[in-house]
Amino acid sequence: MKWSLIKKESLYSGFFKLSAIQLRHDLFSGAQSCILRRELLDRGQAIAVLPYDPERDEIVLIEQFRIGAGKDTAGPWMMEIIAGYQEPGESAEQVVHREADEEAGCKVSDLQSMVKYYSSPGGSNEQVQIFLARTDSSSINGIHGLDEEGEDIKVHVISSEQAFDWLDNGQINSAAPIIALQWFRMNRQGIRKKWLVG
Repeated sequence: MKWSLIKKESLYSGFFKLSAIQLRHDLFSGAQSCILRRELLDRGQAIAVLPYDPERDEIVLIEQFRIGAGKDTAGPWMMEIIAGYQEPGESAEQVVHREADEEAGCKVSDLQSMVKYYSSPGGSNEQVQIFLARTDSSSINGIHGLDEEGEDIKVHVISSEQAFDWLDNGQINSAAPIIALQWFRMNRQGIRKKWLVG
């Protein structure tokens, strides 16, 4: 199966980039599609991390305002995992360390890749790579974020069981933390045993 780009036109360039795309692609029948027009939101590579303290069996989550949830009846402050976009020349691991420090005042080690996925491939090229990382949660707290980016981020250090409760009752309702916590729930005992022995 192949596809071809016929034309790409920039519609907007700001924090995000939006392009108009004309394309054709092979059909499952063996024929070719007509010329299709699609809009593509260029968001790039996002890197996220769930910090975990195996000694205390605690994880670090953050809470911040999200305009996309502006009409949510619970309000637009969302419980999330630490995340940011990869800059040119920056490795995924460097993003993890930078964002953990900026968003939570958190030092991390022993990075383990959980999953990499497209967040909304019907209209965006954004990929999200999620890591689990080891941390010492004993002194993590407060409000963080970069003033120049308008960030106002509250840190939550909670037990693994509390996080699972929040996941199950819908208090955590965005994709990256849901995926991260589901992976963590399945692998928690093995990770904890490995890190505590190590």
